[in-house]
Amino acid sequence: MPSNIRKQIRITGVVQGVGFRPFVYALALRFRLGGFVANDSAGVRIEAEGASEALDKFLSALRDELPPLASIDSLESAEIAPLGDAAFTIHHSHSIVGENTPVPPDIATCPDCLAELFDPANRRYRYPFINCTNCGPRFTIIRELPYDRPLTTMSGFPMCPACEAEYTNPLDRRFHAQPIACPVCGPQLRLEPAGLAGDEALLEAKRLLRSGAILAIKGIGGFHLACDAMNAAAIEELRRRKGRAGKPFAVMVRDMEILRRYAEASPEEERILTGRERPIVLLDQRAGAGEPSLAESVAPGQAQIGLFLPYTPLHALLVDETPLVMTSGNRSDEPIARDNDEALARLASLADAFLLHNRPIHAVCDDSVIRVENGHELPIRRSRGYAPLPVMLPASGPAIFAAGAELKATFCLACGRRAYLSQHIGDMENLETQQAYERAFAQMRGLFRIEPAAVACDLHPGYLSTRWAMNFAAENSLPLLQIQHHHAHAAALMAEHSLAENERIIAVAFDGTGLGTDGAIWGGEILAASYRSFERVGQLKYVPLPGGDAAVRKPWRMALAHLHAAGIGWEDDLPAVQAASANERRTLARQLAQQLNTAPTSSVGRLFDAAASLVGIRQEVSYEAQGAMELEALAAQFLNKSSDTGAYEFSIEETSPFVFDPAPVWQAMIADLRAGVAIPDIAARFHRGVARLIARACVLARSRTGITTAGLTGGVFQNTLLTRLTREALEEEGFPVLVHRIVPPNDGGLALGQAAIGVFRASERS
Repeated sequence: MPSNIRKQIRITGVVQGVGFRPFVYALALRFRLGGFVANDSAGVRIEAEGASEALDKFLSALRDELPPLASIDSLESAEIAPLGDAAFTIHHSHSIVGENTPVPPDIATCPDCLAELFDPANRRYRYPFINCTNCGPRFTIIRELPYDRPLTTMSGFPMCPACEAEYTNPLDRRFHAQPIACPVCGPQLRLEPAGLAGDEALLEAKRLLRSGAILAIKGIGGFHLACDAMNAAAIEELRRRKGRAGKPFAVMVRDMEILRRYAEASPEEERILTGRERPIVLLDQRAGAGEPSLAESVAPGQAQIGLFLPYTPLHALLVDETPLVMTSGNRSDEPIARDNDEALARLASLADAFLLHNRPIHAVCDDSVIRVENGHELPIRRSRGYAPLPVMLPASGPAIFAAGAELKATFCLACGRRAYLSQHIGDMENLETQQAYERAFAQMRGLFRIEPAAVACDLHPGYLSTRWAMNFAAENSLPLLQIQHHHAHAAALMAEHSLAENERIIAVAFDGTGLGTDGAIWGGEILAASYRSFERVGQLKYVPLPGGDAAVRKPWRMALAHLHAAGIGWEDDLPAVQAASANERRTLARQLAQQLNTAPTSSVGRLFDAAASLVGIRQEVSYEAQGAMELEALAAQFLNKSSDTGAYEFSIEETSPFVFDPAPVWQAMIADLRAGVAIPDIAARFHRGVARLIARACVLARSRTGITTAGLTGGVFQNTLLTRLTREALEEEGFPVLVHRIVPPNDGGLALGQAAIGVFRASERS
């Protein structure tokens, strides 16, 4: 009889907190192997002993039969001396200094747990913290790795005998489910100021919501503010209290059947809505939806609405046939509240009651937001359900801390080939958000045991993230790598598509603001980009940005600046002119003529603002890109009903870099406006014109550089209509087209690009 052999197996990837050890244990039993499996801070270590054929089958099954939440980055095996083990065991976890392993994100409640939640015979019936190895909190409760209960926020909840029996049984669905709990030993609900607990708290919370109250609800990664999505008065009051004048709210619905009353969902959108990540998905509102209907004030001026399904057992118990507005538990521009005392203090003037629980949240994690373009995800905000899963970089290098941007702040910690992009933190405009940023950085730095060898940040010296990075680099005597904003956008797109270090793309980097290497405000760039360098091949013609933020808040200022640059008079019949008083027009004319408090900008974000103002859609905004979003909504509305192919045409000056001029577009738009062409038609022609411009610009860039792949990046490409029209136009010209699928095209993905560039720059320095 042939003798046994023994193999040592090292596995890295998402292999902790996902039921990997019981999976390995069950395979070992199936193939009659001895040995052990253990977690450590680098991943999973296995020693398996048995017949050679059985070990081969075991290794194949490790790769082919993974648990649903697991993924393998590497699997290495080597033969070692047999020890004669007949039994297979699960060993305790241990740490390895200097190693890190990916942490799974929080996962929506699985079907098995939902069935138990609503089963009166189950001991966890209506228990709002039910979970198992296949679902529940992960990232938000982990304090340290390896992922074991004492290193999570569940450490303060000793298991009852029934839970401990499940936790220690390798064949149980809850084996080593670190958040395991039940009504006897786990976290509990309470409702304040009513002083109710458990199911009574939940039932009273539902009654309050039906009566028009606004509740602060503690979730898995922070607080929500919730109200009845059909109650216009409650929504308007929530807007008043929160300081959120017009920005759309997200709505949670019980199930897909109810969701279809309000929106259209494609098969891909339904897959994302019901997947384990459970993000908010922006969907086309259902035409002619009957009663009952969502209040119009949920998403004013929008053709789409953000909808999502319950992702925690608490949500599943809370939402019924009446949809709920569920928005971040904060005032506008502040980070979301994390713990009970903080919420009771910060949200006291916002909420009528507080539905609290006593499971601590270690890492705050807001809801993710997704759009679908061409049957694929287009992330708008990457957070719960996705963060902090790593993106693999094209090469290893020194550990990098990349500080990200000012708006939609995220940061990135890169080590080896793994780039860990943080959850969405918010806009770095106040002390509270800066503190949340610092806290999140300290958490991830400790969790992944990454000590940066270099710091990467944006060129803009006024960004608070840049200042913070500069201070951190100085305090720790680390090299500082300042990276141009749009180059970072291009590198983020390249990294998520796994482009090799020597590849280049024609990057169409369109956004609102980014400091250029010439000191101007860029945002309409055609770049020939690699990770190491970029060349500005083309740009939108500079126009003056009058008054900085004032031009963003009041798009009529941008419209008049564009007309001024194009040599078009400010005639009284134009909506943008009518929006300004005579005194405001005189002041602005003097400012533009004398170049007072104006900076040159090539921003396509501001181009969209100007277009929305010029045709009368939006003259003042209450949130970022409001005018552009409403312009897109009208264009989509028209294109859904019409086969018209009209498009406004930009002129291109074939200089170096070449310059595209919108003056002919403004002239054509004004002519159509005066001819009585419908605003949605004008909006559609504008979108199609920008798409055709990009195709022309990329053809010209290809002829100059020889680069044959195009990529679309920057916040403007959150616009799925523009992205679709552009992708189709580029494909007609023979381009392979890269679009964001893992990180957002907006500044929420910028840190990944900074990290990718930083790895190469830091390697060259060392």
